[in-house]
Amino acid sequence: MTIKDIARMSGVGVATVSRVLNDHPDVSEETRRKVMAVVSEQGFQPNNNARRLKQQTSASIAIIVKGTMNMLFADLVERCQQLLQDAGRYASVYYQDEDADEVAYAIRLCRESKPLGILFLGGDLEYFQAGFQHISVPCVLLTNSAQELSFPNLSSLTTDDEEAACQVIHYLADHGHRHIGLVGGNWSCTQISYRRVQGCQRAFDQLSLPFDAQRCEPCRYSFSDAYDTTKRLLKRCPELTALFCISDVMAMGAIRAIRDLGRRVPEDISVVGYDGIPLAQFSVPRLATVRQDTQQMAEQGVDLLLKNLQRQRAPAHDLIPFQLIPGESVTRPRA
Repeated sequence: MTIKDIARMSGVGVATVSRVLNDHPDVSEETRRKVMAVVSEQGFQPNNNARRLKQQTSASIAIIVKGTMNMLFADLVERCQQLLQDAGRYASVYYQDEDADEVAYAIRLCRESKPLGILFLGGDLEYFQAGFQHISVPCVLLTNSAQELSFPNLSSLTTDDEEAACQVIHYLADHGHRHIGLVGGNWSCTQISYRRVQGCQRAFDQLSLPFDAQRCEPCRYSFSDAYDTTKRLLKRCPELTALFCISDVMAMGAIRAIRDLGRRVPEDISVVGYDGIPLAQFSVPRLATVRQDTQQMAEQGVDLLLKNLQRQRAPAHDLIPFQLIPGESVTRPRA
């Protein structure tokens, strides 16, 4: 009995079984129960000695995930792990708090574990500017652009966050909204969310609408933080008819807060998210969102890293296409 047999019998991927057995948090409870039921039924015992030997002899790839609640990264982790496994590479996944210094952690990891290369899922460019020169292995940063840093061993892939956010505001304006609030993110100029805020500002300028800081509220990438932030924002600005939440997780937290305040989505307040995670299409109402192409991002990111391991190409910094997905969470404001 092997991990591949467990995957086949439980109807999930090998990478998912691996994450369940290693107690990673980015697995749904339903999937975890399904896998562990097969493990228990078959009396499967993971071979920890073999696993440690494999880690030591394969010189693994490190995947450093910034934040534990970002469901977009959960999808990216699974795709990257599977692609690396298909290429005969073992991946070790490390989770960091969204406010932690992922570059300092990577430096320590290089010293202690000596990975062949690193995939960063999310990253604050301030930390890269301050410390990345101490990392010599090939690295790829996903969902943020490192082009301006010009490190010879750092590639990056990201969505055009500014343009996508600009299109969201135009989408809401096309539905008649003029009182639009913004929920979420860290607005430091080196953060991913900053470019989304910049896109919103550009759209407001184009539409001749004031960009009112009172209608904007930063928060962490979590359901609960978005829930509390939305309540606070709507109590301060009850005139808002639409919210742009800079992640789908935040958007779903916001929808729950709106409901608990006795208001409806979209009849009273329209909501748009960002990321296009699968759960967004099963929420009630179905969420309007910006879909990032995680499959293409994972494929190109892994390909870049593997080629850079072989010194087959120079670092690259590319944009991954996005798609604005209309949903049931947006309608015209009431007169």
